Amino acid sequence: MPENDAAGSGANMTGSAAILALMIDVARESGEIALKYFKSDPEVWTKDNDSPVTEADLAVDRHIKARLTDPHPDIGWLSEETTDNPDRLERQRVFIVDPIDGTRAYIAGGDDWTVSMALVDGERPIVAVLYRPVTDHMYVAVHGQGATKNDESLKVIDRGQVSGARIAGPQALLKKPPLSEQGLINAGYIRSLALRLARVADGGIDIAAARGRSHDWDLAASDLIVHEAGGLLSNLDGEPLTYNRPDPRHPTLVAAAPILHKSMCSMIGDVVETG
Repeated sequence: MPENDAAGSGANMTGSAAILALMIDVARESGEIALKYFKSDPEVWTKDNDSPVTEADLAVDRHIKARLTDPHPDIGWLSEETTDNPDRLERQRVFIVDPIDGTRAYIAGGDDWTVSMALVDGERPIVAVLYRPVTDHMYVAVHGQGATKNDESLKVIDRGQVSGARIAGPQALLKKPPLSEQGLINAGYIRSLALRLARVADGGIDIAAARGRSHDWDLAASDLIVHEAGGLLSNLDGEPLTYNRPDPRHPTLVAAAPILHKSMCSMIGDVVETG
């Protein structure tokens, strides 16, 4: 069986171990690059979708692409800051990257921005690295091998009831009934969506919500981290996400431990339907 076939095969996972080590190194290097521009008034532009991009985003993107794809030319590439190449759709495996997830937080001098990288095989992530440079928190996950934060194993907290659960997400969503009437603790808005999801995995929050129009690069790394920590990330119908499709956008999403997840999909669905 070729190495690129079937996520989880012995040969593939052996290859993934080497790629993981490389991705961890590249995440730290990328954090160092980003920190050189951080709080130093980097040049900022506005993209067509009205989202900001800085010279740091572009510098980190160039670095990651060279470090990952030069030794692995057979693996496709999808990044927020690189013009999309449909050649990726022909590849069994693809790197999906957000060089700085949470650019608004980065520009504002906050600590809730991350470097996000995933290796996707057959539309699902099999290796994930998420690095939070300001706090030096490194999240890592490998399909079937669990998830860690700074080498400590992660396990989602399943409170089993909505009341008292901590939720982070768009405030316009969380403040609407019936969601606002369930006794949830509003944990605020974590500007890096990748980090927001990962905080479910590390127990910092119980539930993370994401409005529609998030993209593969916002999600792929944390998707694997959440699942390997025992949680779920899905659309409101409970369906898992698939990656490396022609359109990388996703609908409204919920991440949580299994019992809470089902309840929250239903409640947030009601909020979305009523507008």
